[in-house]
Amino acid sequence: MVAAGVLAAPVAQASPAPEFTPAPVQWGPCAAERLATAGAECGFVEVPLDYDDPAGATIRVAVSRVRHTVPDAEYQGVMLVNPGGPGGSGLGLSLLGGAIPNGVGASYDWIGFDPRGVGASEPALSCIPDYAGYNRPDFQPEAGTEQAWLDRSEAYANACAENGGPLLDNLTSIDNVRDMDTIRRALGQEQINYYGFSYGTYLGQVYSTLFPDRVRRIVLDGVVNSRDIWYESNLGQDVAFQTNIEVFFDWIAKYDDVYGLGTSGEDVEALYYATQDELREAPAGGLIGPAEWNELFLGAGYNVGLYTGIAEAFSAWVNQGDPAGLIDVYGFDPEAPDDNGYAIYLATICTDLQWPQDYDTVRSDNTRVDAIAPFETWANAWFNGPCSFWQGEVGTPVEVDGSGVESALLLSETFDGATPFAGALQARRDFPTAVLVEGVGGYTHSASLSGIACTDDLIADYLATGALPERVPGDGSDVQCEPVPQPVPVAPDGA
Repeated sequence: MVAAGVLAAPVAQASPAPEFTPAPVQWGPCAAERLATAGAECGFVEVPLDYDDPAGATIRVAVSRVRHTVPDAEYQGVMLVNPGGPGGSGLGLSLLGGAIPNGVGASYDWIGFDPRGVGASEPALSCIPDYAGYNRPDFQPEAGTEQAWLDRSEAYANACAENGGPLLDNLTSIDNVRDMDTIRRALGQEQINYYGFSYGTYLGQVYSTLFPDRVRRIVLDGVVNSRDIWYESNLGQDVAFQTNIEVFFDWIAKYDDVYGLGTSGEDVEALYYATQDELREAPAGGLIGPAEWNELFLGAGYNVGLYTGIAEAFSAWVNQGDPAGLIDVYGFDPEAPDDNGYAIYLATICTDLQWPQDYDTVRSDNTRVDAIAPFETWANAWFNGPCSFWQGEVGTPVEVDGSGVESALLLSETFDGATPFAGALQARRDFPTAVLVEGVGGYTHSASLSGIACTDDLIADYLATGALPERVPGDGSDVQCEPVPQPVPVAPDGA
């Protein structure tokens, strides 16, 4: 899962990348229809496979661009965008400028990119394409599947080692940050602007540390706690997601006239677990077992906008025996299995720093957290299971220091499950010129540009002029806005 290592001692500061001179981007048509329709241009930036050997082998990072449309005198430079992950494809995010209020996005060149190993970048990593397929072993240890998950985790790590080759030793966050600076030089820019979501906020923090004079304006939404990567961060996620799923169950109960799943959150939660038990014996539609059941509900812990689709699928299965909604929400396509994002996720978090190699430690830590947060703990543990067997070269993370940048805009909702609010507070400490905007009481991860005027107008003002609200004393947020609201479902006719 996004945002989530043991940092027992201070970490060493990474040195700047050795010099590498990239060729300018040769822009051409985009293969993706959505990009092509919007008039975006696409190309590649050649980067070193290993920045410690800049004269050695190179790979290609796919980039896209939507150019500014204001007069050149009003042009504000390039805006790199990263969607998170690690492993998220960002090529389509060159279209993000159109979502900035008041036409402010038109003053930038918006640059999307697929990080090394991802999507259209070459080479792209795949290990076992159908690893997330149907009818996987149950996550819960009481189901007697612990050894099955250990075997699966080791097999996946071995497949990545076989398929990844030398790329596997060069997929850390620092490698991605150095690629960002190579993109900057390939575009002929002295500085970049940057908009990062989720894990992309960590890239922004590291870039600001290594290359502070090359940062003009930076927006970080859904802020990773740089002091807590990645093993401990995942354990913290489990507790946050427990809170959020219970809020979701309360929401379902509030609309029992729509969903018919119980009139209290406790009743809905009990039904969730009872149904999970039944799926151990008979998967829904022959496909959705207890592991898939758990994962398809996780979206509700990320984003309140996903509440209705998940609740409808839950209701249709329990009340009508119809598995179609569950299969749709789970979203695995057996005709086109794709593990690229997952492979890169692991390749990055498993090598940013050393994970515990002793499974007794992993079992003990997750058993402790599971006692208070049973919804997601073991699912998250096995999602990250291959890290205990990973064969890529492990690096040393950067100690984030944002004091060298002129300004930064930080955004977080109070109960963000994937990147808990403590990460935004830590970034505010690390960036003494930053302002933190809080979506008070909200439960959505990386919620900016969702139509909340209080938040989105602040983003537009900052990108237009560099102006930020006043930073207030203390260790909390500087501006409080309303969060993304929970949806209000409409009961179907005849309900």
